[in-house]
Amino acid sequence: MTETWVTAHLPRLVRLLLVLQLAAFAFFVAGTHGAFTRLPDPPTTTDFASFYTAGRLANLGRAPAAYDPAAHARAEAAIIAPGVEEKRFLNPPVFLLVCAPLARLPYLPAFILFELATCLPWLWLTTRIAGGGRFTAMCLASIPAVWWALGWGQNSFLSASLMAAGGLLLPRRPVLAGAAWGALCFKPHFGVLIPVALLASRQWRAILGAGACVAALGALTTACFGLQVWAAFLTMAVHARQTVESGIQLSGHIDPGGAARLAGLAAPASWALQAAVFLLAASATAWAWRRHPPSDPHHATAQAVLVAATLVAMPFLLFYDLVMAGVAAAWLARAARAEGWRPGEPALLAAAFLASLVAFPSAAMLHLAVGVLAAPVLLWVGLRRVAKVRQGLLF
Repeated sequence: MTETWVTAHLPRLVRLLLVLQLAAFAFFVAGTHGAFTRLPDPPTTTDFASFYTAGRLANLGRAPAAYDPAAHARAEAAIIAPGVEEKRFLNPPVFLLVCAPLARLPYLPAFILFELATCLPWLWLTTRIAGGGRFTAMCLASIPAVWWALGWGQNSFLSASLMAAGGLLLPRRPVLAGAAWGALCFKPHFGVLIPVALLASRQWRAILGAGACVAALGALTTACFGLQVWAAFLTMAVHARQTVESGIQLSGHIDPGGAARLAGLAAPASWALQAAVFLLAASATAWAWRRHPPSDPHHATAQAVLVAATLVAMPFLLFYDLVMAGVAAAWLARAARAEGWRPGEPALLAAAFLASLVAFPSAAMLHLAVGVLAAPVLLWVGLRRVAKVRQGLLF
């Protein structure tokens, strides 16, 4: 009875949730501009400020300074406001190919352009994966991470769009699929399991496309910004672990290691836990892709496993990165359209959604990283479908 009621009213529930999130988004935007209270001292800003500042430094011929904390902080304060809370630039130099053109615009137009130019392709691609339709797009737009990513000015949509594009292109355009996945080198931890999947399914042309794209982007970056920018990045990367452990609030983490540290586990033990989870996620990906290569009619499930396993395996995942979880959910919806939903799957997807909905509030107020459950739930659904197909129980 309850399930029938939810199914009948699901469009209204989704619309209501979308309206509430839009209202909350507008409220927080207004609040951060001093509409309801005095602005904090020192002032805060968005993560996009780090991208914009790095692009501005690159345009001034000072690209290596993007990785110098003191130089970057001074430039950021000059652009945003004196004494502004520093937002470090941690992306590889390849991302400067995006940041530098954006930094030729005033800050606010650059912010809006970047978010629209990455969010809309993500929404179109994931809607297409899931089967299309306005209601599908509304469901995807109601993912809480969408509004966190927009508010923070994050690049989550770009990485999720590239992951989705690679999956869609792989069966018919493997070289282009590899190129799309290779472009994830701007945020390389999102691509850690792609080689595992491609090797397991023997997708040599996709591997070639990925390698060629990485090489081309690296050469273009060097031509534009010089070799010194790579040396500066590597120097910064040596200290990246310290930034991950203490430079970013643990309440933002939804990776297993970060969730364990938030719960009080010591850093060495949390890294050991993360390493074990990575090995399990890699093994699951290899198993799924051996069973369902791109030529297999059940390949959508393997794609869902890859995306969800990537989120589980990454040692550095923040709540707004769950935009990528929408790609995994879209692949599961595609598989269900072809094969039907198995008992309990809609409830599990709803549980993953609820975990993402309370990801940040639960961590900030209760010190419980509930959001860490979202990706494993999606991974479990995908692996269970692979197992059922293997047993001949899913048609």
